[in-house]
Amino acid sequence: MALDPLLQPYQLKHLTLKNRLMLTAHEPAYPVDGMPKAAYRAYHVERAKAGIGLTMTAGSASVAKDSPPVFNNILAYQDEVVPWLRDLADECHQYGTAVMIQLTHLGRRTRWDKADWLPTISASNQREMAHRAFAKQVEDWDIERLIRDYADAAERMQAAGLDGLELQAYGHLMDQFWSPLTNTLEAPYGGSLDNRLRFTFEVLAAIRERVGDEFLIGVRYTGDEMLDGGLSADDGLSISHRLKDSGLVDFLNVVRGHIDTDPGLTDVIPVQGMRSAPHLEFAGEIRKQTDFPTFHGAKIQDIGTARYAIETGKVDVIGMTRAHMADPHIVRKLLAGQEDRIRPCVGANYCLDRIYQGGAAYCLHNAATGRETTMPHDIELAEIQRKVVVIGAGPGGLEAARVAAERGHNVVVMEAMSDAGGQVRLSAQSERRREMIAIIDWRVAECERLGVEFRYNCWAEADDVLNENPDVVIVATGGYPIDDQPAIGHELTVSSWDILSGHVKPGARVLLFDEAGDHPALQAAEIIAAAGAELEIMTPDRSVSPEIMAMNLVPYMRALQRDNVRFTPTYRLTSVEKKGAELVATVGSDYLSLSQQRHVDQVVVNYGNRPLADLYFDLKPHSSNGGAVNYDALIAGEVQEEIRNDAGTFQLFRIGDAVSSRNTHAAIYDALRLMKDL
Repeated sequence: MALDPLLQPYQLKHLTLKNRLMLTAHEPAYPVDGMPKAAYRAYHVERAKAGIGLTMTAGSASVAKDSPPVFNNILAYQDEVVPWLRDLADECHQYGTAVMIQLTHLGRRTRWDKADWLPTISASNQREMAHRAFAKQVEDWDIERLIRDYADAAERMQAAGLDGLELQAYGHLMDQFWSPLTNTLEAPYGGSLDNRLRFTFEVLAAIRERVGDEFLIGVRYTGDEMLDGGLSADDGLSISHRLKDSGLVDFLNVVRGHIDTDPGLTDVIPVQGMRSAPHLEFAGEIRKQTDFPTFHGAKIQDIGTARYAIETGKVDVIGMTRAHMADPHIVRKLLAGQEDRIRPCVGANYCLDRIYQGGAAYCLHNAATGRETTMPHDIELAEIQRKVVVIGAGPGGLEAARVAAERGHNVVVMEAMSDAGGQVRLSAQSERRREMIAIIDWRVAECERLGVEFRYNCWAEADDVLNENPDVVIVATGGYPIDDQPAIGHELTVSSWDILSGHVKPGARVLLFDEAGDHPALQAAEIIAAAGAELEIMTPDRSVSPEIMAMNLVPYMRALQRDNVRFTPTYRLTSVEKKGAELVATVGSDYLSLSQQRHVDQVVVNYGNRPLADLYFDLKPHSSNGGAVNYDALIAGEVQEEIRNDAGTFQLFRIGDAVSSRNTHAAIYDALRLMKDL
């Protein structure tokens, strides 16, 4: 492994990075009161322990009060941040990991009705579509204080013992100065490219004056906005040369595109089903033309791609941020020759989409990420080994089996189908979501390595389970589509699952009614639309698919915004009846009393799932705990010791959709936090 390009050191000025892998700056939204406290520190330290060369905190830390933290950003404008960042840096440094931070002013990429209710500010009055706030155009006194704010924040970062910082210049205030689309100022800060860059170089000069030459400084910027009238690739190359030639920066961190709209953001940071590493060649061209230290990261989700980026000299350091959310121990596994055991990032983007909805970043299939203070990435052996029977080999059941086996227990998995996967396998039949199957494949491989016994084509009955003489039974049987709605005519409908599985082919005129608002509806819609059907997607919600978050919605919309597809929010399917060769769907509304009709030949419904829990209730009388979970103990990370039936011979628990319809992450989290203490 000594010859692995990713594991070679890199000299950046006076700082030696021990390998070429980094976490690019990102805001996982773990701060408390704007400070990187215990959870934030533990998240970065976990990856430092495993050997990451550079961790770039914050995405981005805010330098001023009129840049309110819409992503729960670190508040770099408060002196209080220094000791918290010092604790983080000191602990990461113990493991030889360099620590930097990204600083920014969000400009118009925020809202005026957050924090101190100050007007947003930019180089024009234009509104950013994503956040919808009209900006105040910057004045001379604003520029003076903003330069001072950046320099003050940089001085705090140096005082915290960080190795350096980078300034954010795509989509935020600096890029809003750079781009002719968002800068309507007159000289000296508007007009020519040099004028539009003036603010950035004045900020860099002020920072250098405060922190000196030894503190590392870089800029993460767009080298091509890919917008008519915006910064072109030629502009990006000119900017790159200007940054290098200024003598004020030590590295470039190149991206491509724009982030002021959901589609733009998703092209910069691609999600599942989109091309991997779409901007790597572009970053490589900047590196080639400037011959200057260059970093990059954008859907570098696998080791092969990262290795190629370094081996071919495209960049000097490669970012694998979402990949390290899925598996913080990538470097450790590389060093141990266990590349095949790396938990894969499946690109589901649950992490980023949660941030943009105001939540903390969690990995779809690593429930310990972001919960390092309470959930383990490494599972410890139990003092007493037990017999564990898991019913169902979906994501929750497989996670329960994996964690139980890591604890040293004897584990048997009973699965009714011929393969593991449950709803994930169904979902992965769509080409764009085929990466989801890695959630299953990785767990099956880990379970097999740990000696878990799988019994496929096994429809478990209560006697089958009891005959195993188990100590613990986990019911992870999932759910099944709600099939008794609408009340009148539900027998005439087909489910989104029927379309996804291929058991039912799309009709020619289709009404798809979606009450659940999740992936199966739009996955089915893609299949129907691609077949050429005339399709209406109807929902009682005020927007389409509210459970599918912003960046994941983008590829669906690109596939469905075509002539044969119509979207109808705020309407409800009330009944279906058959008239001759066609179906008549009656439609109403929750907002007022109305009745409309749709004449179609197929009605597809997506009402969500009900728990498939018959086996659980059959086993419940035989269990010692009666299926009960002590929630206080579960939350506190303590052993489940509930006794409700002295004659019971085993503990019984159900997880995931066998409890209630939620999502993949919830099922995996159920399993991890229950089984880690078993």
